[in-house]
Amino acid sequence: MGKVISAGHICLDITPVFPSGHSCHRIGDLLVPGRLIRMDAASVHTGGSVANTGLALKLLGNDVILLGKVGKDAFGSIVENILAEYGAGGLITDGQSSTSYSVVLAVPGMDRIFLHNPGANDSFSAADIPEEALAEAVLFHFGYPPLMKRMYENSGTELKNLFMRVKAKGIATSLDLAAVDPQSEAGKADWQQILAVTLPYVDFFVPSFEELCYMLDRSCYDAIAAAGGDMTQQEGIPEKADQLARQCLDLGCGAVLVKCGLSGMVYRTGSRERMAQVGARLNLDAGAWAGRSGVRPCYPAETVRSTTGAGDVSIAAFLTALMNGEAPESCTKLAAAEGSASVSSYDALGGVLSLNELKQRIAEYEG
Repeated sequence: MGKVISAGHICLDITPVFPSGHSCHRIGDLLVPGRLIRMDAASVHTGGSVANTGLALKLLGNDVILLGKVGKDAFGSIVENILAEYGAGGLITDGQSSTSYSVVLAVPGMDRIFLHNPGANDSFSAADIPEEALAEAVLFHFGYPPLMKRMYENSGTELKNLFMRVKAKGIATSLDLAAVDPQSEAGKADWQQILAVTLPYVDFFVPSFEELCYMLDRSCYDAIAAAGGDMTQQEGIPEKADQLARQCLDLGCGAVLVKCGLSGMVYRTGSRERMAQVGARLNLDAGAWAGRSGVRPCYPAETVRSTTGAGDVSIAAFLTALMNGEAPESCTKLAAAEGSASVSSYDALGGVLSLNELKQRIAEYEG
């Protein structure tokens, strides 16, 4: 098996931990000028597609190259040290940028508040992917262009050029998205146009329902969001996800896997002709992958501690199964089972199971 590249967004997540028993219902009651608030030790870990999907791919036995961008600063050193604990490295260091970070205010009794600096992610460009990294790569996975300015500005020209360059080398390509703040610069970008120029060079498109609906059917997104609660738990989500997947195939991508939270996963693959255009290094069975579709309901989770990164690690399982020659239905089952296992841990990687362990779980679920 050749190398896998996990490229794109990476950051440092810093979560101050409030003491047990602390609760608050209004942020103004907590953040009072001059007030000292005693805290427990902070939780510090890496976040973003490169760390979550990339390290999960490594834990699943793949030979992974991580290509995220950090600054030459203390936070960058922390990110590098965390990745080194997993035997991973290869980050791009930019002395002109700061390392991206998020301070996560998880106040008991309130929804989380994120203080985010995109840092070096905003300057990430196609030129940051070195030619030598592409030499032995079988699969190229890129995550979170909505959080990377160079990737969404100018109608996505940089993102399109990156995927066009990678695909021209016979490497299979995969793309994941991220949630968009409607009031941000990224939220106001023309995502229909960005996807229209990029998806012809994407073999496997793996967005979440919320992200894809926002980008391709804003009126539907607004209507579902207005109902409140978890969007993916509302009636008719799998059917709408399948409609969006069809739109993506029409825009030129090879196969689509839409993560629908508690409504499961929806997959749809292109024609035999399109699947035959998947990067030749992957040696995909185009006939087995052509014209397939379905819905995979969620597997029950034994324990739910945190959903952070569950979508990212489910994609790692999907891509690993894909590279192991599994059929679309099996890849989707394994992805759903990995997502279910992931939520048992407080971090994205603590619950990752091997494909064999996932297959055993699936047999138990379906037995």
